[in-house]
Amino acid sequence: MDETVQPIVMMRDITKRFPGVLANDRVNLDLYPGEVLALLGENGAGKSTLMNILSGLYRPDEGQIFIRGQEVRIHSPRDAARLGIGMVYQHFMLVPTMTVAENVILGLKDGPFLTDLRRVEEQILALSEAYNLPVDPKAYIWQLGVGEQQRVEILKLLYRGAEVLILDEPTAVLTPQEADELAEVLRRMTAEGKAAIFITHKMEEVMSFSQRVMVLRQGKVVATLATAETSPQELARLMVGRDVLFRLEKKPGKPGAPVLEVRGLSALNDKGLPALQNVSLCVHEGEILGIAGVAGNGQKELAEVIAGLRKPTAGQVLIRGEEVTRLSPLARIQRGLSHIPGDRTAMGVAGNMAVAENLVMKGYRSAPISRRGLLDPRRIMDFARRMIQAFRIATPTPQTQVKFLSGGNLQKVILAREVDACGGVMLAVDPTRGLDVGATEYIRGLLLEQRDRGTAVLLISEDLEELLSIADAIAVIFEGHIMGVVPAAEANIEHLGLMMAGQSVTERGS
Repeated sequence: MDETVQPIVMMRDITKRFPGVLANDRVNLDLYPGEVLALLGENGAGKSTLMNILSGLYRPDEGQIFIRGQEVRIHSPRDAARLGIGMVYQHFMLVPTMTVAENVILGLKDGPFLTDLRRVEEQILALSEAYNLPVDPKAYIWQLGVGEQQRVEILKLLYRGAEVLILDEPTAVLTPQEADELAEVLRRMTAEGKAAIFITHKMEEVMSFSQRVMVLRQGKVVATLATAETSPQELARLMVGRDVLFRLEKKPGKPGAPVLEVRGLSALNDKGLPALQNVSLCVHEGEILGIAGVAGNGQKELAEVIAGLRKPTAGQVLIRGEEVTRLSPLARIQRGLSHIPGDRTAMGVAGNMAVAENLVMKGYRSAPISRRGLLDPRRIMDFARRMIQAFRIATPTPQTQVKFLSGGNLQKVILAREVDACGGVMLAVDPTRGLDVGATEYIRGLLLEQRDRGTAVLLISEDLEELLSIADAIAVIFEGHIMGVVPAAEANIEHLGLMMAGQSVTERGS
């Protein structure tokens, strides 16, 4: 970096403490005009805390922030916005009961007293078309899937014209083509002298998007490197302190009898429009069947119908040949179904409850956790300690509220509970979304272990690399239709991308 160029952002000796945790320990960061800085680190390393300080959500306990050479005090996101700083958070800052357009303009003070909402909607549509981030500006947030909500967050920043763009895992729910288009957006911004900080766990994005990369571990900066002078292997080692396997050893699958089947399944989305149309799939014991597709093409509805959270308009769901289409979620759990939901904070855990209480949510009805309808606190703690040790969950105590855990450890809580309770059928939706390379390696390995023990795993993921790495076969969904099912060993990203855009292939027989 040219030393004569003044950083657009300087953070000096930033320190932030939470109860029992030193999240940032005298961190220094420089961001220059016209560059993309990648910020790497394990879940809980302090990346999001540091960016929350820059974006005004948190205040540092110690340290200084300079914007264009001037020291500033950022007390709120509005202060940050006035300084030209905007952030897309990993956990979305959206109001579910408001529309996309209303969320985009929420909090703006520079507009007219009476907003022309139709004009705002037109501007949002123009932005969404320009950046290939399709979303309906009239839709309510609660009607949107996780991927579509991510698009709204990105569009919100683009609409507000931020000079410094902070992106926390923005491509986690995008296709490779959409990720490439986001990269083009960043290049266009940086060509104008703007800057971006890119938090990601995808090494290929670090290498292709950024000019420099800063690595945090346990709240401290361990390295700041020119991207062209490093490698994914070196960065992963700096992040976790050991070598990481980017592609796991996968034994050939030995599929057995059909376990989970859907036949002619159709369902409506939250807007009352067709989301699934005559979907038929079969997952055998000892098999991982992956579902690939762009967010909003029916994956959410498929998972909810299988889990019993949404009623289909036609078709059947069967577990080991028994129809469960009209059974409750509890009845499906009792027949062996485990569910790892895509929205881990809203559906996967009860944030205000303890780690131990979340771990026993599937087993509290029966011995040894309860006896004669009464919970046994000692046995709950014994069970929780075993699960924490077995699944390597980093938590201060079993009584810690689960909302205080990092994303990776929160996901481990869900996995521990669902694996322990699994009766042979596992429905996993984006199980590694937003997780670091170490946690991702662990969770993918765990899914392969379940497969090798005979579990039938339906893996719905928007990470094509993940599907190619651990699935035995991949089905592609487009506008509620299954476009085809191909063996993972014969699939490639280009082929899958075409199918995700609507080009069908011959479907695999069940």
